[in-house]
Amino acid sequence: MYGGQAVIEGVMLRGPHAMAIAVRRPDGGLFVHRQRLTPAGERWIGWRLPFLRGIVALVDSLGLGVRALLISAEAAGEERLSPWQGATIIGLASILAVGLFMLLPTVAVGGIAAWLTWPASRNLVEGMLRLTILVGYVIAIARVPDIGRIFAYHGAEHRVIHLVETGGERTVAAARGMPILHPRCGTSFLLFVAAVSVLVFAFFGWPSLWQRVLLRLMLLPVVAGIAYEAIRLSGRSRHPLAQAMALPGLWLQRLTTREPGDDQVEVALAALKAVTSED
Repeated sequence: MYGGQAVIEGVMLRGPHAMAIAVRRPDGGLFVHRQRLTPAGERWIGWRLPFLRGIVALVDSLGLGVRALLISAEAAGEERLSPWQGATIIGLASILAVGLFMLLPTVAVGGIAAWLTWPASRNLVEGMLRLTILVGYVIAIARVPDIGRIFAYHGAEHRVIHLVETGGERTVAAARGMPILHPRCGTSFLLFVAAVSVLVFAFFGWPSLWQRVLLRLMLLPVVAGIAYEAIRLSGRSRHPLAQAMALPGLWLQRLTTREPGDDQVEVALAALKAVTSED
């Protein structure tokens, strides 16, 4: 399976054996970077084990994604960041994400827990609040013009992945007929995480605040592993139940994708050509 992400003025695509980044330079030209990847099965123990492979895939994707963002920023003419600066920014962003989406909801619901006498209802309200924060965050950042361009590259990335999966001709004209939504998108993964967390956290009742915070952090890999299996199933199976599972994520993707221009699809096709080329 191929995957990827939008980067600054471009697209990163990855396959089983390579990663490629294509970026539109300020002068209108194309920058293309390709590097071989050692297959995940050779780098990570337990790569093929269900649930564990989801945690491995998440860590692996985060590392490649950060690297792709730094490379694209330099190619697009942004100020070059040192590895230390990049690591600091990503570290702070990760702390903010965990605090905003995992810890804030449980702290907020703790303030009204006295009115929710059934422990399961507290976990449900916490999950709904987590989802509300996620959707609100996406809506807010979508109003930033530069983010809108990244969302358009996100749509271009999905279109060329559909080309690979359907065996379509790898041209701009063929890509125009492909959807800008994809069931295995990272946006859908976040939604699965929000849903799965409600079920997993419900098994542990509603202990004290610090116990809840510790449990949320400790169980995050478990939630990610289950969410990965769910999104993998919804992306590969044509069973009606699997398709129904994919629908909410596709709806949410309407907020994180934009209709790409032909020039943006051209960039995504350049990344596709590089990632599928043989050394």
